[in-house]
Amino acid sequence: MTLKAFVVEDNVAIRESLIEALRELTGIETTGVAGSQAAAIAWLTDSANEWDVAIVDLILEPGGSGFGVLNACRDRKREQKILVLTATANPDVRKQCEALGSDGVFDKSIETDALIEYCLTLAQAAR
Repeated sequence: MTLKAFVVEDNVAIRESLIEALRELTGIETTGVAGSQAAAIAWLTDSANEWDVAIVDLILEPGGSGFGVLNACRDRKREQKILVLTATANPDVRKQCEALGSDGVFDKSIETDALIEYCLTLAQAAR
């Protein structure tokens, strides 16, 4: 079974690089993307859309943040994972993300490999 990802990232270059890495290194296919809080919430909370893992940046297009996305997805299915990939992964931010139901928080500058490893473990478990 191929896992499906939804990527919430407003920087197009980072988003495309992440989508490519997920596909090539983990076999996870991206089913959708958003650059804003409103678009991400609309897609992730629509029961017609299928996703297994959402990767969410905290700093999004003006007027929204990944914290709002995390909060809106608190009632997701137990098997759906939400991971945060951000440049602001300090201890306070990590605690806030965990309190909002994040399954993991990764720093863009030094923990991208750890995020890919986490996703690879999810993909292998689903096979």
